[in-house]
Amino acid sequence: MSKCLKWLTINENNIYIHRLAIHPDNQGKGFAQVLMGFAEKFAIENSYSSIRLDTFSQNKRNQKFYELRGYKRLGDIFFPKQSKYPFHCYELVL
Repeated sequence: MSKCLKWLTINENNIYIHRLAIHPDNQGKGFAQVLMGFAEKFAIENSYSSIRLDTFSQNKRNQKFYELRGYKRLGDIFFPKQSKYPFHCYELVL
């Protein structure tokens, strides 16, 4: 992630999600909701302070998905070798 990004919690007891992908044949069936529910429950049960993640800025569907789950967009990070577009960073305080 980014050292310049201002996270909502201290960098000490956080869990990170770096990839969430559902095969196109299985999209729209609730599998992403189940996976995120599992991750969030795991984080709560294990006393993590927050969940942090990033999603591609051009992926509006993912952005809406995370925002509807209560994740707050905090800023952007760039991976110039991967894309000319940024990735949006999100955090959910538990």
